[in-house]
Amino acid sequence: MSNTPKQDFLFDKSNYKWMLIGVAFILLGLILMAGGKSADPHKFNYDEIYSFRRITLAPIMILVGLAVEVYAIIKKDK
Repeated sequence: MSNTPKQDFLFDKSNYKWMLIGVAFILLGLILMAGGKSADPHKFNYDEIYSFRRITLAPIMILVGLAVEVYAIIKKDK
């Protein structure tokens, strides 16, 4: 038998689950923000660039993901 001390992890399984959920929200927000390329480089498509999805929904998803990450870090195990 060895006398090595038991290694305690900083986070438990539920913390990592919440971290993955937060990363998923952040990635979803980045995917929603992507795109907007025009076939004609000399034409500016205002409605596509400044759509609700890119200007409002995507940043909210990223902020929700960051809030979930903060929750996952400060959450204590039972």
